Amino acid sequence: MTARLSPFRRNLLFALALSAGILNLVDRQIIAVLKPTIAAQLHWSDDDYGTLAAWFQTGAAFGFLAAGWIVDRVGVKWANPLGVAAWSLAAMAHGWVRSMAGFTAARIALGATEAMGTPSSVKTIATIFPAHLRSAGFGLSNAMNSIGAVLAPLAIPFVAAEYGWRAAFQMAGAAGLVWAALWLVAVRGVDLRDEVVRIAGGRLFFVERRTWVIAVAKVLSDATWWLLLFWMPDYFHRQFGLSGTELAAPLAVAYGGAAAGSLVSGLVSARMLGRGVAVNALRKGVMLASALCVVPVPLALHSALVWQAVAIMALALAGHQGFSTSLFALIADIVPREKVGRVTGFGSFCGNLGGTAISKISGLVLAAGLGYAPLFGFAAVSYLLALGWIHLLIGRIEPVENQGDASSAFGH
Repeated sequence: MTARLSPFRRNLLFALALSAGILNLVDRQIIAVLKPTIAAQLHWSDDDYGTLAAWFQTGAAFGFLAAGWIVDRVGVKWANPLGVAAWSLAAMAHGWVRSMAGFTAARIALGATEAMGTPSSVKTIATIFPAHLRSAGFGLSNAMNSIGAVLAPLAIPFVAAEYGWRAAFQMAGAAGLVWAALWLVAVRGVDLRDEVVRIAGGRLFFVERRTWVIAVAKVLSDATWWLLLFWMPDYFHRQFGLSGTELAAPLAVAYGGAAAGSLVSGLVSARMLGRGVAVNALRKGVMLASALCVVPVPLALHSALVWQAVAIMALALAGHQGFSTSLFALIADIVPREKVGRVTGFGSFCGNLGGTAISKISGLVLAAGLGYAPLFGFAAVSYLLALGWIHLLIGRIEPVENQGDASSAFGH
Protein backbone atom coordinates (compact mmCIF):
# COMPACT_ATOMS: atom_id res chain seq x y z
CA MET A 1 0.00 0.00 0.00
CA THR A 2 1.36 3.43 -0.96
CA ALA A 3 1.74 5.90 1.91
CA ARG A 4 -0.88 8.70 1.96
CA LEU A 5 1.19 11.83 1.30
CA SER A 6 0.52 15.20 -0.24
CA PRO A 7 2.37 15.79 -3.54
CA PHE A 8 4.60 18.38 -1.83
CA ARG A 9 5.56 16.03 1.02
CA ARG A 10 6.13 13.13 -1.38
CA ASN A 11 8.44 15.23 -3.55
CA LEU A 12 10.28 16.57 -0.50
CA LEU A 13 10.94 13.09 0.88
CA PHE A 14 11.98 11.84 -2.54
CA ALA A 15 14.39 14.76 -2.96
CA LEU A 16 15.95 14.00 0.40
CA ALA A 17 16.22 10.32 -0.47
CA LEU A 18 17.99 11.24 -3.71
CA SER A 19 20.45 13.48 -1.89
CA ALA A 20 21.20 10.68 0.58
CA GLY A 21 22.27 8.56 -2.38
CA ILE A 22 24.64 11.30 -3.50
CA LEU A 23 26.21 11.47 -0.04
CA ASN A 24 26.56 7.68 -0.02
CA LEU A 25 28.52 7.65 -3.27
CA VAL A 26 30.70 10.62 -2.33
CA ASP A 27 31.72 9.08 1.00
CA ARG A 28 32.48 5.78 -0.70
CA GLN A 29 34.50 7.27 -3.56
CA ILE A 30 36.85 9.57 -1.64
CA ILE A 31 39.43 6.82 -1.16
CA ALA A 32 39.34 5.84 -4.86
CA VAL A 33 39.71 9.41 -6.14
CA LEU A 34 42.55 10.18 -3.71
CA LYS A 35 44.19 6.75 -3.97
CA PRO A 36 47.44 7.97 -5.61
CA THR A 37 47.84 10.70 -2.95
CA ILE A 38 46.96 8.57 0.07
CA ALA A 39 48.90 5.54 -1.18
CA ALA A 40 52.04 7.63 -1.66
CA GLN A 41 51.78 9.16 1.81
CA LEU A 42 50.92 5.93 3.65
CA HIS A 43 53.04 3.65 1.41
CA TRP A 44 50.25 1.36 0.19
CA SER A 45 50.88 -1.26 -2.49
CA ASP A 46 48.28 -2.34 -5.06
CA ASP A 47 47.58 -5.38 -2.92
CA ASP A 48 47.12 -3.17 0.16
CA TYR A 49 44.54 -1.06 -1.68
CA GLY A 50 42.82 -4.18 -2.99
CA THR A 51 42.70 -5.52 0.55
CA LEU A 52 41.11 -2.31 1.83
CA ALA A 53 38.53 -2.45 -0.95
CA ALA A 54 37.80 -6.07 -0.09
CA TRP A 55 37.34 -5.24 3.60
CA PHE A 56 34.93 -2.44 2.67
CA GLN A 57 32.93 -4.88 0.57
CA THR A 58 32.96 -7.46 3.36
CA GLY A 59 31.65 -4.91 5.84
CA ALA A 60 28.95 -3.86 3.38
CA ALA A 61 28.01 -7.46 2.59
CA PHE A 62 27.35 -8.43 6.19
CA GLY A 63 25.86 -5.02 6.92
CA PHE A 64 23.20 -5.72 4.29
CA LEU A 65 22.02 -8.79 6.19
CA ALA A 66 21.09 -6.60 9.14
CA ALA A 67 20.13 -3.52 7.09
CA GLY A 68 17.24 -5.16 5.25
CA TRP A 69 15.76 -6.45 8.50
CA ILE A 70 16.15 -3.05 10.18
CA VAL A 71 14.47 -1.22 7.30
CA ASP A 72 11.52 -3.63 7.26
CA ARG A 73 11.24 -3.48 11.04
CA VAL A 74 11.46 0.27 11.77
CA GLY A 75 10.34 1.65 8.40
CA VAL A 76 11.89 4.33 6.24
CA LYS A 77 10.94 7.16 8.62
CA TRP A 78 13.67 6.10 11.06
CA ALA A 79 15.89 3.89 8.91
CA ASN A 80 16.95 6.75 6.64
CA PRO A 81 18.40 9.12 9.29
CA LEU A 82 19.86 6.21 11.25
CA GLY A 83 21.76 4.96 8.21
CA VAL A 84 22.99 8.35 6.98
CA ALA A 85 24.18 9.47 10.41
CA ALA A 86 26.00 6.18 11.02
CA TRP A 87 27.88 6.12 7.71
CA SER A 88 28.72 9.83 8.03
CA LEU A 89 30.47 9.18 11.35
CA ALA A 90 32.32 6.26 9.77
CA ALA A 91 33.44 8.49 6.89
CA MET A 92 34.73 11.12 9.30
CA ALA A 93 36.75 8.43 11.10
CA HIS A 94 38.95 8.03 7.98
CA GLY A 95 40.33 11.49 8.64
CA TRP A 96 41.49 10.55 12.12
CA VAL A 97 43.22 7.18 11.62
CA ARG A 98 46.96 6.88 11.02
CA SER A 99 47.69 3.20 10.37
CA MET A 100 46.69 0.45 7.95
CA ALA A 101 44.79 -1.24 10.77
CA GLY A 102 42.92 1.99 11.48
CA PHE A 103 42.02 2.44 7.82
CA THR A 104 40.84 -1.17 7.66
CA ALA A 105 38.54 -0.64 10.63
CA ALA A 106 37.20 2.60 9.13
CA ARG A 107 36.53 0.91 5.77
CA ILE A 108 34.69 -1.97 7.43
CA ALA A 109 32.59 0.48 9.45
CA LEU A 110 31.78 2.58 6.37
CA GLY A 111 30.79 -0.47 4.35
CA ALA A 112 28.60 -1.87 7.12
CA THR A 113 26.77 1.41 7.73
CA GLU A 114 26.40 2.38 4.06
CA ALA A 115 24.53 -0.90 3.64
CA MET A 116 21.48 0.91 5.02
CA GLY A 117 21.37 3.06 1.89
CA THR A 118 20.11 0.57 -0.70
CA PRO A 119 17.23 -1.13 1.16
CA SER A 120 16.17 2.23 2.61
CA SER A 121 16.09 3.78 -0.86
CA VAL A 122 14.22 0.88 -2.48
CA LYS A 123 11.65 0.73 0.30
CA THR A 124 11.24 4.53 0.37
CA ILE A 125 10.39 4.58 -3.34
CA ALA A 126 8.08 1.57 -2.96
CA THR A 127 6.37 3.35 -0.06
CA ILE A 128 5.85 6.87 -1.39
CA PHE A 129 5.12 6.14 -5.08
CA PRO A 130 2.29 4.19 -6.73
CA ALA A 131 3.35 1.19 -8.84
CA HIS A 132 3.27 2.92 -12.24
CA LEU A 133 5.71 5.63 -11.10
CA ARG A 134 8.26 3.41 -9.37
CA SER A 135 10.39 2.73 -12.47
CA ALA A 136 10.87 6.45 -12.93
CA GLY A 137 11.62 6.75 -9.23
CA PHE A 138 14.26 4.04 -9.35
CA GLY A 139 15.76 5.56 -12.49
CA LEU A 140 16.01 9.00 -10.92
CA SER A 141 17.40 7.49 -7.73
CA ASN A 142 20.16 5.61 -9.53
CA ALA A 143 20.88 8.69 -11.66
CA MET A 144 21.29 10.91 -8.62
CA ASN A 145 23.45 8.28 -6.94
CA SER A 146 25.68 8.42 -10.00
CA ILE A 147 25.85 12.19 -9.67
CA GLY A 148 27.61 11.50 -6.38
CA ALA A 149 30.24 9.63 -8.35
CA VAL A 150 30.45 12.60 -10.75
CA LEU A 151 30.78 15.14 -7.96
CA ALA A 152 33.46 13.14 -6.18
CA PRO A 153 36.23 13.51 -8.79
CA LEU A 154 35.20 17.10 -9.47
CA ALA A 155 35.24 18.32 -5.88
CA ILE A 156 37.37 15.97 -3.80
CA PRO A 157 40.80 16.59 -5.42
CA PHE A 158 40.36 20.33 -4.96
CA VAL A 159 39.23 19.99 -1.33
CA ALA A 160 42.21 17.73 -0.68
CA ALA A 161 44.60 20.12 -2.41
CA GLU A 162 43.34 23.04 -0.31
CA TYR A 163 42.75 21.41 3.08
CA GLY A 164 44.38 17.95 2.89
CA TRP A 165 42.92 14.53 2.16
CA ARG A 166 41.80 14.00 5.77
CA ALA A 167 39.56 17.06 5.59
CA ALA A 168 37.81 15.61 2.53
CA PHE A 169 36.52 12.70 4.64
CA GLN A 170 35.54 14.91 7.55
CA MET A 171 33.67 17.50 5.47
CA ALA A 172 31.69 14.82 3.62
CA GLY A 173 30.74 13.18 6.92
CA ALA A 174 29.60 16.47 8.41
CA ALA A 175 27.27 17.01 5.44
CA GLY A 176 25.61 13.67 6.21
CA LEU A 177 24.91 14.65 9.82
CA VAL A 178 23.20 17.80 8.57
CA TRP A 179 21.11 15.65 6.19
CA ALA A 180 19.91 13.41 9.05
CA ALA A 181 18.66 16.45 10.95
CA LEU A 182 16.82 17.76 7.86
CA TRP A 183 15.09 14.40 7.31
CA LEU A 184 13.78 14.32 10.88
CA VAL A 185 12.31 17.79 10.38
CA ALA A 186 10.75 16.79 7.03
CA VAL A 187 8.98 13.68 8.38
CA ARG A 188 7.64 15.34 11.53
CA GLY A 189 3.92 14.72 11.63
CA VAL A 190 3.97 12.35 8.63
CA ASP A 191 2.07 9.06 8.96
CA LEU A 192 4.26 6.29 7.50
CA ARG A 193 3.00 3.54 9.76
CA ASP A 194 1.51 1.61 6.83
CA GLU A 195 4.96 0.57 5.66
CA VAL A 196 6.23 -0.72 9.03
CA VAL A 197 5.78 -4.49 9.22
CA ARG A 198 5.99 -7.05 11.98
CA ILE A 199 8.80 -9.51 11.26
CA ALA A 200 7.21 -12.77 12.26
CA GLY A 201 5.86 -15.93 10.73
CA GLY A 202 5.68 -16.88 7.10
CA ARG A 203 8.18 -18.65 4.92
CA LEU A 204 11.78 -17.51 5.37
CA PHE A 205 12.60 -15.04 2.62
CA PHE A 206 16.06 -16.48 1.90
CA VAL A 207 14.71 -19.87 0.85
CA GLU A 208 12.41 -18.31 -1.76
CA ARG A 209 13.41 -18.98 -5.35
CA ARG A 210 12.92 -15.35 -6.38
CA THR A 211 15.23 -14.17 -3.63
CA TRP A 212 17.99 -16.15 -5.35
CA VAL A 213 17.03 -14.74 -8.75
CA ILE A 214 17.92 -11.31 -7.37
CA ALA A 215 20.90 -12.51 -5.35
CA VAL A 216 22.84 -14.17 -8.17
CA ALA A 217 22.02 -11.40 -10.63
CA LYS A 218 23.42 -8.93 -8.09
CA VAL A 219 26.62 -10.97 -7.68
CA LEU A 220 27.31 -10.94 -11.40
CA SER A 221 26.37 -7.32 -12.08
CA ASP A 222 27.70 -5.72 -8.90
CA ALA A 223 31.12 -7.32 -9.32
CA THR A 224 31.66 -5.25 -12.46
CA TRP A 225 30.26 -2.11 -10.84
CA TRP A 226 32.64 -2.39 -7.90
CA LEU A 227 35.52 -3.20 -10.22
CA LEU A 228 34.98 0.04 -12.13
CA LEU A 229 34.07 2.10 -9.09
CA PHE A 230 37.22 1.26 -7.14
CA TRP A 231 39.74 0.66 -9.92
CA MET A 232 38.84 3.05 -12.76
CA PRO A 233 40.94 5.93 -11.33
CA ASP A 234 43.87 3.52 -11.13
CA TYR A 235 43.21 2.35 -14.72
CA PHE A 236 43.43 5.94 -15.99
CA HIS A 237 46.58 6.46 -13.93
CA ARG A 238 48.24 3.35 -15.39
CA GLN A 239 47.01 3.79 -18.95
CA PHE A 240 47.46 7.53 -19.36
CA GLY A 241 49.50 8.69 -16.36
CA LEU A 242 46.67 10.79 -14.88
CA SER A 243 46.58 11.64 -11.17
CA GLY A 244 45.18 14.22 -8.77
CA THR A 245 43.12 16.95 -10.43
CA GLU A 246 43.95 15.50 -13.88
CA LEU A 247 41.51 12.70 -13.09
CA ALA A 248 38.63 15.06 -12.35
CA ALA A 249 37.18 15.62 -15.82
CA PRO A 250 37.63 12.07 -17.22
CA LEU A 251 36.09 10.46 -14.13
CA ALA A 252 33.25 12.98 -14.01
CA VAL A 253 32.33 12.31 -17.64
CA ALA A 254 32.60 8.54 -17.19
CA TYR A 255 30.38 8.57 -14.11
CA GLY A 256 28.06 10.95 -15.94
CA GLY A 257 27.37 7.99 -18.21
CA ALA A 258 26.09 6.10 -15.17
CA ALA A 259 23.67 8.91 -14.35
CA ALA A 260 22.44 9.01 -17.95
CA GLY A 261 21.90 5.25 -18.01
CA SER A 262 19.81 5.39 -14.84
CA LEU A 263 17.71 8.29 -16.01
CA VAL A 264 17.05 6.96 -19.50
CA SER A 265 16.22 3.41 -18.41
CA GLY A 266 13.91 4.59 -15.62
CA LEU A 267 12.01 7.13 -17.68
CA VAL A 268 11.73 4.87 -20.73
CA SER A 269 10.45 2.03 -18.53
CA ALA A 270 7.85 4.26 -16.87
CA ARG A 271 6.67 5.59 -20.24
CA MET A 272 6.42 2.14 -21.80
CA LEU A 273 4.56 0.74 -18.80
CA GLY A 274 2.15 3.64 -19.10
CA ARG A 275 1.53 2.63 -22.71
CA GLY A 276 0.64 -0.90 -21.69
CA VAL A 277 3.87 -2.74 -22.56
CA ALA A 278 4.09 -6.02 -20.63
CA VAL A 279 6.43 -5.99 -17.64
CA ASN A 280 8.18 -9.16 -18.83
CA ALA A 281 9.11 -7.76 -22.25
CA LEU A 282 10.04 -4.37 -20.84
CA ARG A 283 12.32 -5.52 -18.01
CA LYS A 284 14.16 -8.09 -20.12
CA GLY A 285 14.46 -5.77 -23.10
CA VAL A 286 15.99 -2.98 -21.02
CA MET A 287 18.32 -5.43 -19.29
CA LEU A 288 19.50 -6.85 -22.62
CA ALA A 289 20.20 -3.42 -24.09
CA SER A 290 22.03 -2.46 -20.89
CA ALA A 291 24.11 -5.64 -20.91
CA LEU A 292 25.22 -5.01 -24.49
CA CYS A 293 26.49 -1.55 -23.49
CA VAL A 294 29.08 -3.21 -21.24
CA VAL A 295 30.39 -5.68 -23.82
CA PRO A 296 32.89 -3.23 -25.45
CA VAL A 297 34.71 -2.41 -22.18
CA PRO A 298 37.87 -4.45 -23.05
CA LEU A 299 38.42 -2.09 -26.00
CA ALA A 300 39.44 0.58 -23.47
CA LEU A 301 42.75 -1.28 -23.07
CA HIS A 302 43.58 -0.54 -26.71
CA SER A 303 42.63 3.15 -26.57
CA ALA A 304 45.42 5.57 -27.38
CA LEU A 305 43.29 8.61 -26.51
CA VAL A 306 42.01 9.41 -23.04
CA TRP A 307 38.59 10.54 -24.21
CA GLN A 308 38.10 7.45 -26.32
CA ALA A 309 38.60 5.37 -23.18
CA VAL A 310 36.32 7.70 -21.23
CA ALA A 311 33.54 7.16 -23.79
CA ILE A 312 33.85 3.38 -23.47
CA MET A 313 33.76 3.56 -19.68
CA ALA A 314 30.80 5.96 -19.74
CA LEU A 315 28.88 3.54 -21.97
CA ALA A 316 29.70 0.62 -19.67
CA LEU A 317 28.62 2.52 -16.56
CA ALA A 318 25.42 3.58 -18.32
CA GLY A 319 24.80 -0.08 -19.06
CA HIS A 320 25.33 -1.04 -15.43
CA GLN A 321 22.94 1.56 -14.11
CA GLY A 322 20.32 0.73 -16.72
CA PHE A 323 20.56 -2.92 -15.66
CA SER A 324 20.57 -2.01 -11.96
CA THR A 325 17.51 0.23 -12.31
CA SER A 326 15.58 -2.63 -13.90
CA LEU A 327 16.81 -5.07 -11.27
CA PHE A 328 15.59 -2.88 -8.40
CA ALA A 329 12.28 -2.43 -10.22
CA LEU A 330 12.13 -6.21 -10.60
CA ILE A 331 12.34 -6.54 -6.81
CA ALA A 332 9.30 -4.29 -6.45
CA ASP A 333 7.60 -6.27 -9.26
CA ILE A 334 7.97 -9.79 -7.87
CA VAL A 335 8.54 -9.45 -4.11
CA PRO A 336 5.68 -8.94 -1.62
CA ARG A 337 5.85 -5.54 0.03
CA GLU A 338 6.56 -6.88 3.51
CA LYS A 339 9.74 -8.59 2.26
CA VAL A 340 11.14 -5.85 0.00
CA GLY A 341 13.69 -4.58 2.52
CA ARG A 342 15.03 -8.03 3.40
CA VAL A 343 15.20 -9.29 -0.18
CA THR A 344 16.94 -6.07 -1.25
CA GLY A 345 19.33 -6.37 1.67
CA PHE A 346 20.12 -10.02 0.99
CA GLY A 347 20.58 -9.39 -2.73
CA SER A 348 22.93 -6.54 -1.94
CA PHE A 349 24.76 -8.77 0.56
CA CYS A 350 25.40 -11.25 -2.23
CA GLY A 351 26.34 -8.45 -4.64
CA ASN A 352 28.87 -7.16 -2.16
CA LEU A 353 30.36 -10.62 -1.76
CA GLY A 354 30.93 -10.44 -5.51
CA GLY A 355 32.45 -7.00 -4.97
CA THR A 356 34.69 -8.35 -2.21
CA ALA A 357 35.96 -11.10 -4.46
CA ILE A 358 36.60 -8.85 -7.47
CA SER A 359 38.34 -6.23 -5.29
CA LYS A 360 40.81 -8.72 -3.88
CA ILE A 361 41.23 -10.56 -7.18
CA SER A 362 41.91 -7.24 -8.95
CA GLY A 363 44.73 -6.42 -6.56
CA LEU A 364 46.27 -9.85 -7.00
CA VAL A 365 45.90 -9.81 -10.81
CA LEU A 366 47.52 -6.39 -11.08
CA ALA A 367 50.26 -7.25 -8.58
CA ALA A 368 51.04 -10.30 -10.72
CA GLY A 369 51.52 -8.05 -13.76
CA LEU A 370 48.56 -9.39 -15.73
CA GLY A 371 46.99 -5.97 -16.21
CA TYR A 372 43.30 -5.22 -16.63
CA ALA A 373 42.60 -7.58 -19.56
CA PRO A 374 41.27 -10.53 -17.50
CA LEU A 375 39.19 -8.19 -15.35
CA PHE A 376 37.64 -6.28 -18.23
CA GLY A 377 37.00 -9.57 -20.04
CA PHE A 378 34.86 -10.73 -17.13
CA ALA A 379 33.06 -7.38 -17.05
CA ALA A 380 32.11 -7.72 -20.72
CA VAL A 381 30.02 -10.87 -20.17
CA SER A 382 28.84 -10.47 -16.57
CA TYR A 383 25.51 -8.76 -17.35
CA LEU A 384 24.60 -11.18 -20.11
CA LEU A 385 25.17 -14.01 -17.63
CA ALA A 386 22.97 -12.24 -15.07
CA LEU A 387 20.13 -11.81 -17.57
CA GLY A 388 20.42 -15.45 -18.58
CA TRP A 389 20.09 -16.45 -14.93
CA ILE A 390 16.96 -14.33 -14.46
CA HIS A 391 15.32 -15.79 -17.56
CA LEU A 392 16.27 -19.34 -16.55
CA LEU A 393 14.77 -19.14 -13.07
CA ILE A 394 11.58 -17.14 -13.48
CA GLY A 395 10.79 -17.31 -17.18
CA ARG A 396 7.95 -14.81 -17.48
CA ILE A 397 8.02 -11.84 -15.10
CA GLU A 398 4.59 -11.33 -13.55
CA PRO A 399 4.03 -8.46 -11.05
CA VAL A 400 3.10 -9.71 -7.61
CA GLU A 401 -0.01 -7.47 -7.61
CA ASN A 402 -1.39 -9.62 -10.44
CA GLN A 403 -0.75 -12.93 -8.74
CA GLY A 404 -3.58 -12.96 -6.23
CA ASP A 405 -2.19 -14.03 -2.87
CA ALA A 406 1.22 -12.36 -2.81
CA SER A 407 2.59 -14.47 0.01
CA SER A 408 1.86 -17.79 -1.65
CA ALA A 409 2.80 -16.58 -5.13
CA PHE A 410 6.21 -15.56 -3.91
CA GLY A 411 7.13 -19.12 -3.14
CA HIS A 412 6.28 -20.61 -6.56
